[in-house]
Amino acid sequence: MQIEYIILHHSLTQDGKTVSWDAIRRFHTDELKWRDIGYHFGIELIGDHYEILTGRMMNEAGAHCKQYQMNQKSLGVCFVGNFDLEEPPQEQWNLGIKLVKCLLEVLEIPKSNVRGHREYAPYKSCPGKMFDLEKFAGEL
Repeated sequence: MQIEYIILHHSLTQDGKTVSWDAIRRFHTDELKWRDIGYHFGIELIGDHYEILTGRMMNEAGAHCKQYQMNQKSLGVCFVGNFDLEEPPQEQWNLGIKLVKCLLEVLEIPKSNVRGHREYAPYKSCPGKMFDLEKFAGEL
């Protein structure tokens, strides 16, 4: 599997009610009957700080963006929260920048290939209406 893109998501989409990484995993495995959570990484508030959580291994196809066969050529990063209603908290944003910068460097992906799910699925707002993709890319 050749990883060419990183696709950004948020968990509390209009059609979803998942509020934690564990709840997302349970929904994906119990309800959707997938073998694991669809994302490769998540960023969630755990206690009083944000943590990077792992989902699928990076050498496994995701289940986060089926359009244009992106599951086979991208990593999915989910910011746990609803960023249709508010901007991501600065600490979560900063950790997301740190994670994505690392992935870009290690996998030799151009930063222009960091995309929001909404760019492939117009019925989605991922990673949220209040998540400034242009600003995020500018900070990479």
